[in-house]
Parts: sequence; C-alpha cells; structure tokens
Amino acid sequence: MTDIVSKRAHYSPPWADVSIIGVAGSSGSGKSTLSHAIVAKLNLPWVVILSMDSFYKTLDAKSHKLAFENNYDFDSPDAIDFDALVDCLRELKSGRRAEIPIYSFAKHAREKETTSIYSPHVLILEGIFALYDPRVIELLDMRIFCEADADTCLSRRILRDVAERGRDIEGCIKQWFRFVKPNFEQFVEPQRKVADIIVPRGVENRVAIKMVVQYIEHKLIDKSQSHRAALKKLGQSSEDDVLSEKVLLLERTPQLRAMSTIIQDIDSSTEDFIFYFDRLSTLLVEHAMNNVYFKETTVSTPAGNKYHGLLANGDCSAVIILRAGAALETGLKRVIPDCLTGRVLVQSNIRTGEPELHYLKLPQHIEKHDGVLLLDPQMSSGGAALMAVQVLVDHGVQEDRIVFVTYFAGRMGLNRLTKVFPEVKVVVCEIVADFEERWIERRYFGC
Repeated sequence: MTDIVSKRAHYSPPWADVSIIGVAGSSGSGKSTLSHAIVAKLNLPWVVILSMDSFYKTLDAKSHKLAFENNYDFDSPDAIDFDALVDCLRELKSGRRAEIPIYSFAKHAREKETTSIYSPHVLILEGIFALYDPRVIELLDMRIFCEADADTCLSRRILRDVAERGRDIEGCIKQWFRFVKPNFEQFVEPQRKVADIIVPRGVENRVAIKMVVQYIEHKLIDKSQSHRAALKKLGQSSEDDVLSEKVLLLERTPQLRAMSTIIQDIDSSTEDFIFYFDRLSTLLVEHAMNNVYFKETTVSTPAGNKYHGLLANGDCSAVIILRAGAALETGLKRVIPDCLTGRVLVQSNIRTGEPELHYLKLPQHIEKHDGVLLLDPQMSSGGAALMAVQVLVDHGVQEDRIVFVTYFAGRMGLNRLTKVFPEVKVVVCEIVADFEERWIERRYFGC
C-alpha cells in the first residue's frame, strides 16, 4: 500500500476548490435577487445558489408549537445548524458530493429527502448569517453584504412570507418587531465589518454586480489554466513509463485481430462494423467481469453431481461515458442483461481543451456495489477518463471496484489514469497513438 501511495500522481478536477461567494444582509434586503443577478451575468452552467434557509434546525415539540404561533425566533443564529452547513461546504470545497437538507416552512420541519450538490465551479451562499460563523468565513472566496432600508426590507418580507410560507400579515409584522429588527442590530449588521464589498440598493447596483462578476471570471480563468497545466504536466511525466500491471490487454488471438481488421477498415459496411464491434465489446465486458469480485459456491448439476464454482459477489453496475460509451452497451447487455446503468457526459471546452462535466446520473447506492464498469470505446489523452473516475470516487466508489473498459487507448492516457488511480483496472483491446481522433461513435451511430 505504501508503494502505491508513493507512485500515485495527483489530479484535481475543475470543480475541486469551488469558489464560494457569501451574500449576507437583513431579511428582505434583496440577497436572493442579487444572487440571481450575479448568476445571470456570469452565464455559466456550473453556478449554484445555496440558501441558508435549508439549514434551519429540526424543531422539538415545544419549538414547533411556537413556530406555528409566530413566536419562534427564526432570525437568531441559534436557529441555524451551522455544523451541518460547514460540513456541506467543506465537502463541496473538497470536490465531493454534498447532501443539502430541504426545510419546509409550511410544516416547520425538514423533509426526509435531500438535494444533492456536486461539481459546481461557483457556489453562492446567501442568508442573513452567511458572514456570521468564522468557519464559514474561512471557506469563502468573496464576502458580500447587501443593504436596503428597513421599510423596503419589511415590505419584501411580508410579500414573500405570505406568498411562499403560508403566513398572515399580522404574524409577519409581529415577528419583524419582536425578532427580526433586534436580531438585525445584534447579529446581522456587525457582519458588514467582515465584508469585502457592501452593496447598497441590491440588484440596482450594477457597478457592484460587475465587480463581483469580474472577480469570479478571473478566478475561473486562473483555475482553468492551472488545471490544463496540471494535465499537461501529468501527461509529460507519464509518456515513456511502463504500462501498469492494472492495464489488461485482450489476448491477441487470430479471431480478435480479424474482428479488429473489419472494425478499422474504412471500407467495411456499417452493418459489418456494428456487428463485429458488438461482438468485440462483448469480449471486452466479459474480460472486465473477470476483474470484479466473486465468491465460491457449490451447485447441483442436472446429473446429480456437485459443481464447485463462483458466484458474483454483490451487485455490479456500469456507467456509460456519453455519447461514445453507448456503443459498448449492446455488449454490456449481452453479458449482464439486468445491469444497473448510469450516464456521465464529459466534453472538452472548444476554446481551452479543458474537460468539463456536463451531465451526471448514477445508479442508486453505487458506492455499495462490488463492481462498477466505466465504458468509453476510445481514450487518448485521458482527461475525460480521469474526470469520470474522479466522479465515481467522489460518490463513494472504491478505486479497486472500478474497471475502465475501452477499445482504443493511448499510452499517455493509460499512464495518466493509472498513475492517479493506481487501483483502477483498465481493460483495453488496442493501444494507439496518444491523440487519435474519436471516430468510433460516428461510425457506430451514423452521425
């Protein structure tokens, strides 16, 4: 194990060290509106707004009764589960998935379900106490305090609570003067002192919004450049290395070479290409299944004898790297007809070449499965493969349970993958040039 760790290279996906922006301010000061304005100006797909309202504590019977009577103080720091919030932010900052609670103001209780957040490049944390807890402040990349006059805040709060939280006007006003106003003076306003920028007039303050957006954009550019440089360095250091023992090549039988000849012949018909590629993908999946966990078992034969054999140990699932990985799905279903499958879409940015995670849908409880196949028929530089494996690891799948299945692979990509994830097995048919163009999906799907 020490030897494996010493040989392990480091890889951080683009969503590691997520940029977290804290937006605090009085209730009704326009924090949510400002947060959405920032998101709109950024115009990026990987920005998440996280409301601190999700982290209200679960109420006991007495507090629950007070809440329905508008006598519970929701505007005190004691109402917020800061421990849970900090845990979630730390998970996201480390590039892992976080489960966000769902709080129902109609029921004054947390729902059983949670919301998963994974792989944002930017997270905006908004709430009256976003800049209150020192542990949260330490995780923030930018701290914003949103200001508005008291009358405006009160009117906005009444409109929101009546429309969205099932409260009446009298109860809203009662809470304002009993809890909101004094707590603002004691707990909320002092947060101005730790803010990097104070935004009066909220969404109307275009200069402040522009400053925030420019800061985030520069931060993302720096992270993208660092990520691409790290990938390049990882490739250069791996070019001439001997392939890992975890790289498992299919035996070069005459039958295998004949099928590969038909598959790689540009003059082969579409029908022949699909037929033989499906045959070969079946062999790839069968070989991959030799590397998942089995347990010994004894069965009775039709002749009344005992056969001492093997039985798959637990569930095995597969994750298809879209769209090319779907070309291996016919072979997968032939070997494991009832296999649980997921999808992940990793594409390279046209401008930068940086791999980006666009879509993710994994089988339930994948972290408990004894084997997870990751399917992609072509791997060249290994950027998409690294990200896809990182996704599985971030979701609790152990490295040694993952088998990457591919038809073509470049030596650089194989070395990159096995240097960063030395316990991942790779089943491959052909080793080709490091940057061969992806063409299998075009031939298989006809477009």
